[in-house]
Amino acid sequence: MINSYNGNIKILSCNGNKMLAEKIAKELGLHLCESEVTKFSDGEISIKINDPVREADVYIIQPTSSPVNDNLMELLIMIDAVKRASAGRINAVIPYYGYARQDRKTRARDPISAKLVADIITKAGADRVLSMDLHCAQIQGFFDIPVDHLVGMHILSDYYQRKFVNFDNVVAVSPDLGSVTRVRQFAEKLEIPIAIIDKRRPKANVSEVMNIIGNIDGKNVILVDDMIDTAGTITNAANALKERGAVEVYACCTHPVLSGNAIEVIENSQIKELLVLDTVELPEEKRISKINQVSAAKLFADAIYRIHEGLPVSIIFDN
Repeated sequence: MINSYNGNIKILSCNGNKMLAEKIAKELGLHLCESEVTKFSDGEISIKINDPVREADVYIIQPTSSPVNDNLMELLIMIDAVKRASAGRINAVIPYYGYARQDRKTRARDPISAKLVADIITKAGADRVLSMDLHCAQIQGFFDIPVDHLVGMHILSDYYQRKFVNFDNVVAVSPDLGSVTRVRQFAEKLEIPIAIIDKRRPKANVSEVMNIIGNIDGKNVILVDDMIDTAGTITNAANALKERGAVEVYACCTHPVLSGNAIEVIENSQIKELLVLDTVELPEEKRISKINQVSAAKLFADAIYRIHEGLPVSIIFDN
């Protein structure tokens, strides 16, 4: 249960993931503020906030997942609305931060969209950002305002601690070299070894497994990633692990973007179970039996409580 900040705290949600927003508010012992996020006939976004927010500590919960541009604009317009309504502090709670993969120039004349989006959110009037498992940690530095960066790994590892009785035959696997640090932290919590998949990308959203570093023969393996988009990387990795002697292949990620034919690809893969968080809302057609979704609401609620009360957020993970 949360007390008030100067007598006033407000939790608002756009359309990106209202279900998660309601869970977070419930964890805090609060209700979502009444608001309407609709569109005019020409597609422009219309926002109406029915509760007063003057001098309030406002938290706007909105992942910038698909439809990315609509959800981003909803967030920006909601920030502007509460700013003009004299909110005391505006906190953008972005469970999934879109455009995060465009964080550097890899070719001539490439944009750095992750930085551009950070600038736009700041310019709109946000005083603080709360997000989870940014695709690249350096994105925190793209903002000129405080950023609290939550880690979903703890929720995922807690699930597997309950699932497996014995970890003697379990290996955590990084689907690429860029995820090694994340997977090592995951493995350390479960006290299991790691393996690494060496892959190459001939083009965007396409990957090929070249080699597997580590012993996975006769092991149950857990593939760990921050997000799954088209599911090509994770399913290719699962199939390669199975071919090289893995007994059962599990996979987990924080952000189930699952675009294109990802659901079909996962359904036909060697993945026994895909564990995901609810940072991205899954529509009914994507809730297949192989996918198990657990909630990050309590972690976000704990972070909001600590931010609201002026307490350190890092202690959540220390405990």
